[in-house]
Amino acid sequence: MPFGAHMSIAGGVSKAFARGEHIGCDTMQIFCKNDRQWSARPYSPEEIAAYKAEQERTGIRPVVVHASYLINMAAPAEDLWSRSIAGLVDELERCALLDIPYLVVHPGAHVGSGVEAGIQRIAEALDQIFHDGVGDRTMVLLETTAGQGTALGWRFEEIAQIIEHVATPERLGVCIDTCHLFAAGYDLRTAETYAATFTNFDRIIGLDHLKVIHLNDSARELGSRVDRHEHIGKGQIGQEGFRFLVNDPRLRALPMILETPKGKDMAEDVENLGLLRSLVDPSLAQHEQRAVI
Repeated sequence: MPFGAHMSIAGGVSKAFARGEHIGCDTMQIFCKNDRQWSARPYSPEEIAAYKAEQERTGIRPVVVHASYLINMAAPAEDLWSRSIAGLVDELERCALLDIPYLVVHPGAHVGSGVEAGIQRIAEALDQIFHDGVGDRTMVLLETTAGQGTALGWRFEEIAQIIEHVATPERLGVCIDTCHLFAAGYDLRTAETYAATFTNFDRIIGLDHLKVIHLNDSARELGSRVDRHEHIGKGQIGQEGFRFLVNDPRLRALPMILETPKGKDMAEDVENLGLLRSLVDPSLAQHEQRAVI
């Protein structure tokens, strides 16, 4: 099971690998540019080569990119919507240069236009983006949201509708965020509620669409619709919810990536990764190993 965390790209995208290696990442997530700016200088050939050399040296893979939070594909305002399309195209092109398999993006907020209008707007944006085959080796992952304000994607049905409305649904997958799930009202804390949550996900969206999981505890209560990440086991979900996740055989090949708060030395990431790995039942791994042999 690949565990990792979101790593800084300060100094260049290739620098993230040494940081990930330092804290023991198997996989990791990065931004492919400054996430608070619409534009950035193109990658130089040297930067691309350094990135690929560092990935080969560390063996950290897959690397997942998180899109800029500025992007809002559900925006009713034409200028922001067009800018969001251009922004996602740029990020897909950057992902293609780095051989990134997954680009995670928040679906968007309808800003008062309504759920159906917002979903249609997202589908139209994605159709424009995918039409010319831009970054076609990179799958766009719609991230489940907490449902703050008018954010879409907090109900499984909304994610499913976006996928159904897009002309090339094979370009789309899903990233689950555990904090967002919990804040949206999907309980993970008991065997029964965990099973019900993933049964619903499979029925409405399909587990085959799930490609990446963000592992974050929630500082706020179930159904709060407030997105506040907390360290593993120190929030409202608690350790048992994460024990169910890391021992679910259906999820064992998926990248599981922390987005929890941390300081400059990233000691919190080390602690959270250690805790997650300690929750894995070793007998399950041994059983899988015997099955392969």
